[in-house]
Amino acid sequence: METKEIQKLIDFIAQSGLDEVNIETADLKIKVKRYGSAPTASVTTTSPAAPAPSYAPAVPTAPVAPSAPAEPVVSTEAASNLITIKSPMIGTFYRASSPETPAFSNIGDEIKPGKVVCVIEAMKLFNEIESEVSGKIVKILVENATPVEFDQPLFLVEPI
Repeated sequence: METKEIQKLIDFIAQSGLDEVNIETADLKIKVKRYGSAPTASVTTTSPAAPAPSYAPAVPTAPVAPSAPAEPVVSTEAASNLITIKSPMIGTFYRASSPETPAFSNIGDEIKPGKVVCVIEAMKLFNEIESEVSGKIVKILVENATPVEFDQPLFLVEPI
């Protein structure tokens, strides 16, 4: 099972409301338990000749309060037509690929579908998040290097 598949499974379980899930196949054993609001997981793979290694992904075990997004500086009439780009996974939000490089997107930037707007680190993997909409970024709702939840709003975009 690929790391992305495991992350998707953990995200799905986190959204389902289940507190514990065990999945076992001939060469893979996954056990996910949720304590509080943050899931933890352990994955064990087995092969006939080798001992079973255990992987513990870097998932916070203490509940993490998402940062409260500031109110957008947009009138309520204009706010109704804005599109929200949301996080497709749990992880850490970064505006750039490294501290030395410029941000993928800034307020006022025009974006098109397929343009990378940020990266989210999950389980030591940096996942590029691409825009699915065209428009102009009006507000960035998350601070750099902060944890984000699945489906948490990241950007407000004004359609063009």
